[in-house]
Amino acid sequence: MEAEDIFSMHPILAGLKSRMVSAGDAVQLVKPGDNVYIGTACATPRLLAEALENLSYPPAGVTLFHFFTDGAIPHVGGEPQTRYKHKCFLVGGDARAAVAKGIAEYIPISLSQVPRLIENGSIPVDVAFIQVSPPDEFGYSSLGVSVDLTAAIVEHARHVVAEINPNMPRTMGDSLVRIDRFDHMVWNDAPIIEYAPPPSDEISGQIARNIASLIDDRCTLQIGLGRFPGEALKYLVDRRDLGVHSDVITDALVELIEKGVVTGREKSQYRGMIVASYCLGTRRLYDLIDGNPLFSLQAIERVSDINAIAQQHKMVSVNQACAVDLTGQICTDQFEGAFCGGIATQQEFIRGAALSPGGKPVICLQSTTEDGKSSRIRPLLLAGEGVAVARSDTHYVVTEHGIAYLFGKSIQERALALIRIAHPDFRSRLLKEAKKLGYVRKGLRIRKTRAYPAQEERSVLLRNQKSVLIRPTKAKDTPALQQFFQSMSKEDRYTRIFRRLNFLTDAEAQHLCHVDQDAEVAFLAVAGSGEGETIIGSAFYFVNASTNLAEVAYMVTPEWQGVGIGTAMQLRLMEHAKGRGLRGFTAEIQTYNANMINLAKRACDDISIQRYGDTYEVTMLFE
Repeated sequence: MEAEDIFSMHPILAGLKSRMVSAGDAVQLVKPGDNVYIGTACATPRLLAEALENLSYPPAGVTLFHFFTDGAIPHVGGEPQTRYKHKCFLVGGDARAAVAKGIAEYIPISLSQVPRLIENGSIPVDVAFIQVSPPDEFGYSSLGVSVDLTAAIVEHARHVVAEINPNMPRTMGDSLVRIDRFDHMVWNDAPIIEYAPPPSDEISGQIARNIASLIDDRCTLQIGLGRFPGEALKYLVDRRDLGVHSDVITDALVELIEKGVVTGREKSQYRGMIVASYCLGTRRLYDLIDGNPLFSLQAIERVSDINAIAQQHKMVSVNQACAVDLTGQICTDQFEGAFCGGIATQQEFIRGAALSPGGKPVICLQSTTEDGKSSRIRPLLLAGEGVAVARSDTHYVVTEHGIAYLFGKSIQERALALIRIAHPDFRSRLLKEAKKLGYVRKGLRIRKTRAYPAQEERSVLLRNQKSVLIRPTKAKDTPALQQFFQSMSKEDRYTRIFRRLNFLTDAEAQHLCHVDQDAEVAFLAVAGSGEGETIIGSAFYFVNASTNLAEVAYMVTPEWQGVGIGTAMQLRLMEHAKGRGLRGFTAEIQTYNANMINLAKRACDDISIQRYGDTYEVTMLFE
């Protein structure tokens, strides 16, 4: 479609043909001292931004406002070269160097508050440069991939100049704008800007898997900007009936839609629909959303309304951070003095998800800097790192080394939980600093351990059709293991620990949760997830290097016995032991424990059982 074809479609459009001008003529609308808004991300109106920069006599005192752009600030040799002052609500790749050099200024504000400042004139917009789809026969263009702040800007700006792009998809929701709202129009048939995420690596994959472990069937998702939140979507292909209510959507969502994972059937608002405010993706995503009523792209203040978020079913909000201190204070827009990222919609989604029935606010970050030389989990945030999320609002913190749940926890519990998911090289140092700060008691120790082996986790469907997770023990399991131990009968405790105990001390529990997974291997069977996780079974083996056999023991809480947990834990330990070349298992089983005897007999064909008083000594050799 060409510009001439558009204006011949309908008498309304024909009367506006004179407004179609060149980019150079359109930017003449900008006068000295004006505030000019530049459209967002993949809808950045590059043609207009370039024409403004190339004016022979640029108007003095002009300020360009934008949220998150691509190509609004020219770069020469990697250095920003602009003739205007810029103010941005997020420090993305386009603006980072300009902000560092003082060419651009960062405004730390929640995006949901910006439309109000525009409406009341606190941030006046004289001219808005946006990019839209061609109008339909009724004279309505679509804001396409960028509704976000642009919807409010179009309503309140004194003048609006639009790049009409036939490649822009038409989206539903708050996206439609009558063409007579545009003072000038510029034809631009260049491809819409595409965004492809950086390639995955081992660390981002592990963080993503940890995030995904918090997302259950029928959750509603907000997946924020950043490498790790989007990566988590790759690990949700086995979920059912997920919904989406998010500020941004990316290509990672497409596969989940195509596989029927995202249906929105359980959403409390806009049931069956995907609600977002803008898109960062490729043509694959743009073709999917084009004219598709499944998607509703809405103004940012509607999408990020706390009440709307809180009403969603099992709302899970996932956002990326720069650093966190040991009390749970989160920095999202500054790192070691340099501004990066922004507040965006994190505060509303974190608080809204916390209020949602079954909701989970999740913050994720890599445990170290890219070079591995410093920890992003800090005793205190640095002087150049501001608090964007208060510690009172922090719930889940995820790194490649695990998940810390902080909400409602004491300062000591928070510090210990975060130290446990820090990189092992920094845990001792963090604990030492935590003691100096008075966060934890002086005598407490944390053994330096290897990274949590998430690849060893297995999900098992039991005979009662309930799914449980069999996973290695974690340091944070200490109090839960003590509670599990107390729930068992005296005889079960003896069977499990091999001596008469009425209580599992802190030191004993810590040892069982800090095994090295080499000479000593420990797994737990758990039901539920996150803070609702409950230990329902334990399985350990202890290697005898002289025989290349391992002594094994299992214990299952009474209310979960008889549904196959013992068998599942035994098979998991056998899988693990065979993988490292062990010959088999040995076990001491009380003569009255017929269930354990039968379990041992089912383990393998090569089994010997000898009785010594009230105890059977059992040897099970693998094939």
